[in-house]
Amino acid sequence: MATPSVEEVRSPSLDSTSEPPHIFDGTTRLYINYQCPFAQRAWITRNYKGLQDKIKLVPIDLQNRPAWYKEKVYPENKVPSLEHNNKVIGESLDLIKYIDSNFEGPRLLPNDPEKQKFAEELIAYSDTFLKGVYGSFKGNPEKDAAGVFDHLENALDKYDGPFFLGEFSQVDIAYAPFIERFRPFILDVFKYDITSGRPRLATWIEELEKINAYKVTKCDIPKIIEFYKSRFMA
Repeated sequence: MATPSVEEVRSPSLDSTSEPPHIFDGTTRLYINYQCPFAQRAWITRNYKGLQDKIKLVPIDLQNRPAWYKEKVYPENKVPSLEHNNKVIGESLDLIKYIDSNFEGPRLLPNDPEKQKFAEELIAYSDTFLKGVYGSFKGNPEKDAAGVFDHLENALDKYDGPFFLGEFSQVDIAYAPFIERFRPFILDVFKYDITSGRPRLATWIEELEKINAYKVTKCDIPKIIEFYKSRFMA
């Protein structure tokens, strides 16, 4: 069982007027954005392992980014990134694995080699999944994204339990932030519920809502819907 998450007060995002933290002073920092699904992956991982006191959150305003973030922290100028042991690493899927492997707390990958192989396959598939869903916004997600949603539905049938590997794992973290956004957006714009005819996906979403490490990271859905409309429906 995961260490219970500590409710955190969300500090204001740092923008172009903000002073940088004392970079490389020994503090481990996770640079995120509250609305970014990629950053949310690393944030959930940090929470589930009970690392709230070990990894400090540093929210960045992506619409008005501080120049020092690119110059001094992460040249890619994206989130998430992790400042740890005098180095900075990025890429959300890499950070899920890095935080799980390099910090204390509940393991997010079973020891079973078969499950590990399945996890690798599903995590690798997440890029295909995202391209399929985002691409469907130009047409009809009910038809154009059916294949990728069905792929997840079938994957959820492989093991007993509501999650992809039976128990909550890196795989669930890889997909959770995106399903969180896709379901309400597609329902609002296309009047289609992605869980229709997919009972395992519906159960997965219900069980995910019971995990506090995830719940405290959830985005502002109305804000996301408007953002997606402006970005994909213009």
